[in-house]
Amino acid sequence: MVATTRTTFTLDEELAQQARKLELNISAAAREGVIAAVKRALGEADREAYLRFPEEPDDFWDKAQAWGEWDEAESGSGV
Repeated sequence: MVATTRTTFTLDEELAQQARKLELNISAAAREGVIAAVKRALGEADREAYLRFPEEPDDFWDKAQAWGEWDEAESGSGV
């Protein structure tokens, strides 16, 4: 079960009336909007962090991949 919290927000009256006429679940729509806003903000923050500290070439990964490609027959483990 996911923990939830109750919150209140202000909605333009005309927009609220339109939502009611369309039988929209305003709480669900608000949740979807907050989820989308959080995802967008996290993406923007990630991009800004990358721009501040961009990745640079690093031979560590070449060595790590080479290590993972060792021949099991040579190890004598037979696994």
